[in-house]
Amino acid sequence: MRVIGVTTPGGPEQLEVLDLPLPQPGPGELRIAVVAAAVNPTDTVLRERGGPDGLEPPWVPGMDAAGVVDAVGEGVELSPGDRVVAIIDPRTPRGGAYAELVVVPADGVARLPDDVDLVAASSLPLNALTARHALRRMRVPRAGTIAVTGAAGAVGGYAIELAKHAGLRVVADAKEEDRALVESFGADLVLPRGEGFPQAVLEHEPGGVDALLDAAVMGAAVLPAVRDGGVVACVRAFDGEPERGIDVYAITPADYVHDAEGLAELVDLAAHEVLSLRVARTFPAEEAAEAHRQLEAGGTRGRLVLTF
Repeated sequence: MRVIGVTTPGGPEQLEVLDLPLPQPGPGELRIAVVAAAVNPTDTVLRERGGPDGLEPPWVPGMDAAGVVDAVGEGVELSPGDRVVAIIDPRTPRGGAYAELVVVPADGVARLPDDVDLVAASSLPLNALTARHALRRMRVPRAGTIAVTGAAGAVGGYAIELAKHAGLRVVADAKEEDRALVESFGADLVLPRGEGFPQAVLEHEPGGVDALLDAAVMGAAVLPAVRDGGVVACVRAFDGEPERGIDVYAITPADYVHDAEGLAELVDLAAHEVLSLRVARTFPAEEAAEAHRQLEAGGTRGRLVLTF
C-alpha cells in the first residue's frame, strides 16, 4: 500500500513515498480508499517533529480524508461503496490520511451526499470541527457578538459562517486583499488585521465582544477586545494569563476526533451551502513535499489537497 510518510523528522524533503502492509479494519473500524487528503499546519508539525514518544516511524501525516469505504469491521453501520469524509488522528500506529487506504474508527466518519465533491469535502473535517467546538465553548447567546482573528483562513472562515448561521454578529480581521473574501463569509464588520485589531474592536464594540476566536494565534494580545467575563477560544496553547474573569479555552483535535455526529452536521451544512468548501490547489500525493512548501510559505486561501 502506497503512503506518503516520514522516517526522519525534518523539512518537506523528508516526505517520501513508502510501501506499507495493507491495514485491516477491526471491530468498530472501517477502511477508506482515499481519494483526497487535505494538507494542514498540523501535518507540518508531525513532519518536523516526528510522532509521539513510543510511536515508531514511519509517521504518516494527515487529519482530513475523503474517499470511498473499502471494507468494514464488526459493528459498523457504513457499507463498502459509501462515500465518506473522516477526521483522523495520525499520531497512532494506524497513521494518517496521506495513504491510498486508511483504517479509522467509525466514530470519526460521516457519509457524504453524492453531490458533494470528494476533493472539496476533504477540506472540511479538521477546520470546521475546530470552529464548531470553539463556538460551543464560547456559549454566546443568540444575537451576541464574537470576534474572529485569522478570519481569511480555514478555521476563521468556517467560524464566521457557523456563527452567522447561529444568529451571531461577527467582527473579523483581514488584510486589505482579503477583505472581500472575509465579507463573503458573512462578517458584519471587517477591521484591519494585525496588532491593532483588539483596540479597533473596542472602538466599534464599547466594552468588548462576548467572545473571540483566536485563529491567528495572537495570544494574550486579544484580551482587551473581550468584555469582562467573556470567552476566548484559541487553536493553540494560550501564552498569557486570563484577566477580568475571561475564560480561555484551547481547542484541540482530542475534543472532536471521535465526533462523527458533529461531522455529519457539518457535512449537511456544506451540502446546503451554509459552509464554503475551499480548495486552493490539488497536488498528486507524490508531490506532498511541494504542497508543504507552499503551505509554509503562507498566503494560501483555502486548503491544499493531495489526491490519490
